[in-house]
Amino acid sequence: MRHQLFDIDTALLTQRCVVRRFRENDGSAFYRLLDGNRDYLLDHFPHLIAEAGQSKIEAEVFVRECIAEWLLQRRYAMGIWLNDSTELVGFIQVFNLDWSIPSGEMGYFIDRSLIRQGIMTEVLARVVRFSFLQLELDKLIIKTLIDNYASQRLARRVGFSREGDLRSEYRMPSGVLVDLMRFGLVREAYGE
Repeated sequence: MRHQLFDIDTALLTQRCVVRRFRENDGSAFYRLLDGNRDYLLDHFPHLIAEAGQSKIEAEVFVRECIAEWLLQRRYAMGIWLNDSTELVGFIQVFNLDWSIPSGEMGYFIDRSLIRQGIMTEVLARVVRFSFLQLELDKLIIKTLIDNYASQRLARRVGFSREGDLRSEYRMPSGVLVDLMRFGLVREAYGE
């Protein structure tokens, strides 16, 4: 356990959002977000839909597991809440942590009605900053489907560089194996 992480921020502010650690009873809001974006998320996050998207109770269990994993320093999962409406509109996490490097992988999505409005750019940039300055990670990784051009542009926009392609790395819910594109960002290149 890294004691220096005991007092890290649990809420991050951006211009339009509060990105915060989940709290007990956030499961209903998370279920609404998943349910409202089910078809959009099924190809990209099938495990999340299977684990948390079937009922409000499953979503609450998922939220509480996220809280526990935060406290155990295994995963840092946060909801993205709009400032003006306090509505949950997205999800972002730093997971697959390897404290021996230290590094982590990032995954994220935002409600489809908010795509291409710049919200995810400000959120991702803020969580990258949190990851390097508070979690003290030295490297971050993003993996996208080879045809997810929006996520690839987003990764590049906040400073990630393409590291390569991972052939037949991801199985779609249909059973088809597809390629992933891997992006990386190291602390030295971050610039803060």
